[in-house]
Amino acid sequence: MEQNVQSIIRALNECLAALPQQQLQRVSHIGISGQMHGVVFWKSDQGCRWAEGGPGPAFEPQEVSPLVTWQDGRCSPSFLSSLPLPQSHVSLATGFGCATIYWYSQKSPDFLRGYDAAGTIQDYVAAMLCGLKKPLMSIQNAASWGYFNCRSKSWNTDILEKSGFPVHLLPEVGDPGSIAGSTISAWHGIPKGAKVGIALGDFQCSVYSCLTERTDAVLNISTSAQLTISMPLGFQPPDTPDPSSAITYFPYFSGDYLAVAASLNGGNVLAAFVGMVAQWTQELGFEVQESAIYTRIIQAALAQTHSTLSVHPTIFGERHTPEQLASVTNIAASELSLGHVTRALCHGLVQNLCSMLPVQHLRGVGVRRVLGSGSALARNEVLRQEVERIFPFPVVYGKDVDAAVGAAMVLLHGK
Repeated sequence: MEQNVQSIIRALNECLAALPQQQLQRVSHIGISGQMHGVVFWKSDQGCRWAEGGPGPAFEPQEVSPLVTWQDGRCSPSFLSSLPLPQSHVSLATGFGCATIYWYSQKSPDFLRGYDAAGTIQDYVAAMLCGLKKPLMSIQNAASWGYFNCRSKSWNTDILEKSGFPVHLLPEVGDPGSIAGSTISAWHGIPKGAKVGIALGDFQCSVYSCLTERTDAVLNISTSAQLTISMPLGFQPPDTPDPSSAITYFPYFSGDYLAVAASLNGGNVLAAFVGMVAQWTQELGFEVQESAIYTRIIQAALAQTHSTLSVHPTIFGERHTPEQLASVTNIAASELSLGHVTRALCHGLVQNLCSMLPVQHLRGVGVRRVLGSGSALARNEVLRQEVERIFPFPVVYGKDVDAAVGAAMVLLHGK
């Protein structure tokens, strides 16, 4: 739930160093996207240092906190209920930037005193590349933090100040697709002065990379899972959140919104299932690699085309029903094989998403096909079979659904 920023930036530098030098030297614009909701803190004048070495200059984090990700669970339901109600269409949840800052300000105020800037990990990267004294955040990332009004494009400053929130940590906010600044140094061969786009949400960029028709729905199953559709032109979300709603409206581009069923349960549930099987195997005195178990359970499920077993797979809860955890019902003695259980689990994952954004609703807004994406969907044939069984639309895989591609496309189209 906390990640090392040095490790993330090291990985970023390694990726850039692997790209062809002659191509990097031609780069004029840099698009950036990353995981939403999370928060990292830094000292604005000591956030990084630029170092020579390797194929070109790179920055190294200095006075930077760990990244607290969207999966962080430190804000309990009782803590969240003690916070003021946001003037925003987004309900507050644990792992959201503003909720995490509230937690630190109340539980560990000394920690915050060491920093004067905050943002998502992608906002940090943009700020370091451009040498920004005050970080700049897109509406997409700001909405994901909570306490941000998308209509007025402003933080709920009055509400936050009254409750003792350190508002000086909030970044300035700009439109997605706009330019945050220019690189203050050459970066792995990318020339100094290259334009850097304001950092974007990975989900929006993933959708942008593949969504060409308003009649498409995008289904993504990776660590978590999302099912999304475009809202009609001119749509505006409500001013106040509906905590019981399974649908969230994500700011997209050019004032548009996406309606998103954002489940906390996706590939992480399959990983937990594989981990459970591995643990049982170990307790029985055998040692089997988890990767081998994953392959075997998929093979076993492919041999069982149907299961009457019913798995409600929400072991991580859902934001709109955090207290409702997983359950298994309709258990018959004839359907206890690994294949039956895995088949039922995959069916349950897809069915859970459809309970949040029902097929009838998709039909009602004119959806004609589903674009399938995500690492869990790519490597799991059983999951793909269940998607095709549940959705009454053609399902298209293999389109390049990729947040990095989307971030580059946004800047290219803006240019």
